[in-house]
Amino acid sequence: MKQRPNFLIILIDDLRYDEFGAGGHPYMKTPHIDRIAHEGVLFERAFHTTPICSPNRASVLTGQYASRHGIIDNVARDAASHRLPNYHLELRRLGYETAHIGKWHMGNEGRPRPGYDFWVSFDGHGRLQDPKLNEQGHYVQHTGYITDIMNGMAVDFVSRKHDRPWSLFFAHKAVHPDAEQAADGTFKMDGYRPAERHQDRYLGCVFPKKPNMLAVAEIVKQKPAWEEALRLRTNAQSRVLLDAIHAGEQEEIRLRACMMAAVDEGVGMLLAALEKTGQLDDTFILFFSDNGYFFGEHGLGPERRFAYEEGIRSPFIARYPGRIKAGSRVKDLVICQDIAPTLIQLAGGRPGPQIQPLFTGRKGKSGAGWRKSFLMEYWAENAYPWLVGMTYKAVRTERHKYIRWVSRSRNGELDELYDLDRDPYEVANVINRPAYRTVREKLRRELRRLAIEAGGL
Repeated sequence: MKQRPNFLIILIDDLRYDEFGAGGHPYMKTPHIDRIAHEGVLFERAFHTTPICSPNRASVLTGQYASRHGIIDNVARDAASHRLPNYHLELRRLGYETAHIGKWHMGNEGRPRPGYDFWVSFDGHGRLQDPKLNEQGHYVQHTGYITDIMNGMAVDFVSRKHDRPWSLFFAHKAVHPDAEQAADGTFKMDGYRPAERHQDRYLGCVFPKKPNMLAVAEIVKQKPAWEEALRLRTNAQSRVLLDAIHAGEQEEIRLRACMMAAVDEGVGMLLAALEKTGQLDDTFILFFSDNGYFFGEHGLGPERRFAYEEGIRSPFIARYPGRIKAGSRVKDLVICQDIAPTLIQLAGGRPGPQIQPLFTGRKGKSGAGWRKSFLMEYWAENAYPWLVGMTYKAVRTERHKYIRWVSRSRNGELDELYDLDRDPYEVANVINRPAYRTVREKLRRELRRLAIEAGGL
């Protein structure tokens, strides 16, 4: 086995933690993705810290929280995205051949960013059918389904002869629907579109209702910060976006599962290509997503930017026989900022000062091992007309979650606290219960500490 592995990082857009076979989906079949989990490790508690596209992608590439790297929303921050301290810059310095194939979406233009020897991307969210791709700085019109086209490009890259170890960041458009997003973050929604051959897959299948899929009247009793947003969600302007994707319906869940079929085929093609070229066991493979999604939990759907488990949890599986025992499962807290320093270390480097001091199962500066808490942060933006002033900062520990509504509450009267051991579906807000007073104050102190540390101060 090579001393320094290749890196194949596969990112899926908007995929929930339970939206693949090995993750627990009740009917989706993903044999090739599942193989990564069966031959590697499944992290059961992996999280996004700002669970929307642009901020979290920047956090993955930099190892930093959004409050430090500055990509805090989906506004077109094109100039800033050319200046991120991207871990691929360090991999190139260490002698790696680096490549990006797929969605970038930190800024709406798809031209190459620093740090990559090979580049294929597209403007904004791209198009599911007949996409125009930016290949090495030049736009090329393609015919066909985007997942299939990019699968082929990724297979071509890993199959070619490489004189150096390589790192491919392969970012699918799936399972995001077709959408056009303006520079200010607003967008119009066109809907999900599976590959034609998968269109009728899973007809009649049902995703079971969960205990936190409640009526609005019940939700706002425990989550008063949501009263206005859930009311505005019913108006005509909001319904144009929500109805286009069948939000909260079984058809939405089914169409997303259909779109994943082409993704899984591509994973199978990549595994086969790596085996054929003798690179499979010398390649660190990671499969994850950029944020979660709601299927009606807490009355929510595409509002994946919020701190409930369905929004912040990520599918997170990895395969690398040199370091990972087949069939492993890890319950410790992992965040997507762990990726950059881990890859730099595996490449033989040391994470530089631009990388946050993160714990990735090793001794950290506090003398601890795996982290015991992490920060979540979100800044209100323009994407959906029913979300007004919903900025928050939150902290999650192994057992509890505290959500501080920054711009809506004055003295914390709208804040939320959940005991995840007793209430894993986050139905009962215990913020005002006397028995949780000590926990509440401890979490408020921890939130302040993490917020200061996240800014790099």
